Amino acid sequence: MKSFVFFMSIMLALPAFAVEVAPRISDREIIESLAELKAGQKALEEKMDLRFTAVDQRFTAMQEQMDQRFEAVDRRLDFVQQLMLVTIAGIFGLIGFIIWDRYSTLRPMDMRLRRLEENLEHDLELQSPEGSKLTRMIHVLRELAKEDRKIASILRSFSLL
Repeated sequence: MKSFVFFMSIMLALPAFAVEVAPRISDREIIESLAELKAGQKALEEKMDLRFTAVDQRFTAMQEQMDQRFEAVDRRLDFVQQLMLVTIAGIFGLIGFIIWDRYSTLRPMDMRLRRLEENLEHDLELQSPEGSKLTRMIHVLRELAKEDRKIASILRSFSLL
């Protein structure tokens, strides 16, 4: 049995052909394969160029849309700015009108008060060093009241004596 095992191990140890030998390729087949590869590469380049062109067109379209949106926003902001300027001008106009109205309303009253003041100054002589006319008249009546009892009683009735 030993010999049988030995014989089997030798038989199994024979070289095994694990790799097949490829048939020889001719130069013509290599050139044809290279031509096919080049044609395929050229087709891929054309497809890539088409894709890049499409992407460029999309980016251009998106940029145009964004430019249009920015222009619309700019127009709105210009409108808002003009509206604000008109509002501010209106506010200043209103303030000017209020000041003018107050001045025109108070001016006649101020002129009347000045005339009254001038008349009082003239009639009563308030700036006189001896005193106003009214004060001087009361002094005169008091002097007369010393001699005339009727004037004295009248002055007492008005609490002037």
